[in-house]
Amino acid sequence: MFLIEDLWALLNLERLVGKSHLHSESILQSISESMTNSSCGGTALEMCRDESVAFVLKFVAMASILLAGMAGIAVPLIGKHRLFLRTDGNLFVAAKAFAAGVILATGFVHMLSDSSEALTDPCLPKHPWSKFPFTGFFAMMSALLTLMVDFVGTQYYERKQGLTRASEEQVRVVSLESGVESGIVEVPEAKDLSRIVFGEEESGGMHIVGMHAHAAHHRHSHPNGQDPCHGAYKEPSNSHGHSHTHSHALGDDDGDGASRHLVVSQVLELGIVSHSVIIGLSLGVSQSPCTIRPLIAALSFHQFFEGFALGGCISQAQFKSSSATIMACFFALTTPVGIGIGTSIASIYNPYSPGALITEGILDALSAGILVYMALVDLIAADFLSKRMRCNFRLQIASYCMLFLGAGSMSSLALWA
Repeated sequence: MFLIEDLWALLNLERLVGKSHLHSESILQSISESMTNSSCGGTALEMCRDESVAFVLKFVAMASILLAGMAGIAVPLIGKHRLFLRTDGNLFVAAKAFAAGVILATGFVHMLSDSSEALTDPCLPKHPWSKFPFTGFFAMMSALLTLMVDFVGTQYYERKQGLTRASEEQVRVVSLESGVESGIVEVPEAKDLSRIVFGEEESGGMHIVGMHAHAAHHRHSHPNGQDPCHGAYKEPSNSHGHSHTHSHALGDDDGDGASRHLVVSQVLELGIVSHSVIIGLSLGVSQSPCTIRPLIAALSFHQFFEGFALGGCISQAQFKSSSATIMACFFALTTPVGIGIGTSIASIYNPYSPGALITEGILDALSAGILVYMALVDLIAADFLSKRMRCNFRLQIASYCMLFLGAGSMSSLALWA
């Protein structure tokens, strides 16, 4: 009897030892996993952490980025009154191509990369963030929504502009009739083909947002091999017995008009502001001088040329001085304000928390979609497919070189920031 009790006690002891061994192994495994998942506290464990130095560098960053943004957006706004910086000059077109390359590289190389890194961070649960490419999805949806906003906004402004011109035409007709009655005939002005309502030309040509396409029944023919880049030509009379003349200036194709630039400037500013807030917060919550120092140079460079492109669009849109000033100040202040907010919440904000990572990743992807769309469609395609570019070979070479130089320069900054 005693032998059986001793054996039973021994068996229970071995079972207890086995359970404690398994429990200790699970504890060691969880500790090991938490150590391998140490990226959740990435900034807190940095060897370069120095809060006092980082605090000073944040103020340097705010001043540098503010000045760079103000200088960039002021150049085209002020320079439009100077001959060599006018928005219809070749120098401005080449500089704008460089700025477009910077914005394109910002979307592709920086924003998409940051979004992918945030949404695939080990701190996030594997389901669903590791099961679906959310970065590309959000960027695609953002680009499509930007297209819709671009299209609807252009339609709204140009129809509104068309109604204004229709009322002006009525006034002109009334004045013409009164002039006929009094024996004075006023010669009507030639119709400005660059300001057709919603891009429709007289014989049904079609206007695509940011670019132009002519319908098949309105194909231009240039008799006697006449160069379409120079002079004017006259189409033969049609079945109705009338003819019309097209003048080809070296400006934009049929002219985008102020309404196009109104939409472009506002949508572009929306995309820039959305990612500027995230950039400012990320820099503001960092306590590492090693992280902040390269960001100061990279963001100042980036902010200057983004401001230049935005300022060019605002200048071409012909906003009132007050509206242009408000848009310029809003752009220039966004990133410094984001840095200030990040600095004030640095002690309580954890940039590696799941909520912060998801928010940052989604906003970065949405911003990337907007920037890529605006750079390709409204900045690059609108200028590189224009008559000015097609008819000036030197401008083509210079613009392409500046485009690739801007994209390459901004991409190379990814090595440090």
